[in-house]
Amino acid sequence: MANAAHLDNAVELDGKDLPAFCPNPAMPVWSSHPRVFLEMSHDGKAKCPYCGTVYALKPGTVVHGH
Repeated sequence: MANAAHLDNAVELDGKDLPAFCPNPAMPVWSSHPRVFLEMSHDGKAKCPYCGTVYALKPGTVVHGH
């Protein structure tokens, strides 16, 4: 259950927010780290290797390939 609670705090992303990257624009400058682009897993989630922030696609988000 702890894992599910952690995902409840995920930053939700729309299709317009892709490609996903961290730190995101809402993060304060003092807590910043080098920008890293995140690869979303098949279940629509990604975790920043620097700060551990979890990102998740909003339900119903359609991801278009290039």
